[in-house]
Amino acid sequence: MGEDWTNCWLGDRRRHRGYIHDGAGSSGVAERGTVLFVHQVHQVVGTEADRFEDAFREGWMGSLAKGSDARLLWYFNLAHGSGLAYRVITVTAVEDGAAWERLAEQMAWGDLRSWARHLDVLQHRSTGRVLTTLPWSPPPVALADVPTEPTEREPVMYMEDTMWPFPGKLREYIEAADAVYRPALGAEDSRMQMHIELALQTVPGAGRSPEVTLLQQLSSLPRLLHLLTNDLSEAVVGPGSWMHQALGLRDQWRSKLLRTAPWSPLP
Repeated sequence: MGEDWTNCWLGDRRRHRGYIHDGAGSSGVAERGTVLFVHQVHQVVGTEADRFEDAFREGWMGSLAKGSDARLLWYFNLAHGSGLAYRVITVTAVEDGAAWERLAEQMAWGDLRSWARHLDVLQHRSTGRVLTTLPWSPPPVALADVPTEPTEREPVMYMEDTMWPFPGKLREYIEAADAVYRPALGAEDSRMQMHIELALQTVPGAGRSPEVTLLQQLSSLPRLLHLLTNDLSEAVVGPGSWMHQALGLRDQWRSKLLRTAPWSPLP
């Protein structure tokens, strides 16, 4: 575990300790700790895809609604033709580490044990990460405001980018992404019409290190199609561009195209 990664994470947590978003565009200090995001990739049994989705819609979302310290935020399907088949991504928010410990105990020995065993039958395997927001991330929706009843809506497309900064470059990468990449997304002439919903980093010991993930909602499918079918222009990759500058901080990343389920709590 690199010193840069650990120090960067600890520094961010010290600056933002006790931060709880109240859903009204402001922040306040509370006794609670840092909100955690549990990101899981599920390799679903093909013949059990519908039952797997039902298990999250009826079981997981409903069970979390009985308490106040955890909520399912998103249920994504990996878009057809963009990767491995029958892959589902779920993102669950818990209010702090203590809440995550209680939830894990429920799954191991408590009320959620039978649900977890049922889920094991419906998937080949799953991998998980625990993440926290970057200092400049848009604030997450307050847990109390997350819907707990299925509501049908049109699916929404997301691009999930996960980057692995070079050793010793994590803090510099996070600061550069804030100063250059984030404003570029909001520019009127942006080559991609999308906005960041959450900017996250993996908690030390809870995934690959160092690692940054951006969950970005797409608002223009024609722009996405153009990106997929054309080479990037010199203006995008040449000197002075974000693509060129960021190569000194990382040169490996993974992009996934995700589609929300119609009932996903957040669009």
